[in-house]
Parts: sequence; structure tokens; C-alpha cells
Amino acid sequence: MEGMTERNVLGGELQECGTDPMTGFYRDGCCSSGPQDLGSHTVCAVVTTEFLVQQMQVGNDLSTPRVELGFPGLQPGDRWCVVAVRWLEAFQDGVAPPVVLASTHERALDVIPLEALQANAVDVPDDPRSLIS
Repeated sequence: MEGMTERNVLGGELQECGTDPMTGFYRDGCCSSGPQDLGSHTVCAVVTTEFLVQQMQVGNDLSTPRVELGFPGLQPGDRWCVVAVRWLEAFQDGVAPPVVLASTHERALDVIPLEALQANAVDVPDDPRSLIS
């Protein structure tokens, strides 16, 4: 991947998702993806209580620390690179966490319609004045 720029779902350069806790398949703070990332950890989500509960119910425990894996356990408000299929399941269950589009890898679009991501976006545009109507 050296020298290649990874793209977000908006077509721009992929932005950092979160470093506290350190996220990403490669634990580099970004939702970067490559051949080793079979699960497609590509959606930069701001996790919510509802999402964490729903994930626990489907057998994906994101709340419990796993020290041996360097995983602190997630709290509501943490930014985390979520598996695209898991996010889509949560969306279908009505508990999709907010998404940071600029930090969500374009590979997520293989699984999730852009409209679903946009409907749950929490990005602040480069020019916040555009938010003023």
C-alpha cells in the first residue's frame, strides 16, 4: 500500500478515525483496508450504547476489555472502525451508530449504500458556514 492514497466514501483522502482507543484493522487510527482485512473494518463509527448492546446480542462483544489483544473495550462516544456488515446489520435493526464519512473507507460501499451512511453522518464540513441555513 506504500505510496497509494486510500480513499473515503466521498472520494477524498481517507482521514484518521480515532486514536483513543487506537482503532483500525492495522491499529493505526485509520479505517485503512487491505487484503488481510477480510472483515472490512472500514466504517468509522461513533459508538452508542444501543449499538454496543445490539452487537453484544449478535455475539460481537465490543464492550469487554481484552488486554491480551490490546483491546480496551469500547465506551459510548468512542470512534471505532466497525466491520461494514456489522454496521449494516445495526442499520437494519434501527441502531446504527453515527458515521464519520471522511474517515470511512470507500471499501465500505461494497456492502453499504452511500445513502445509508450519509443518513447517519456526523461529519463537520471543511467550511462549517455551510451548515448555516
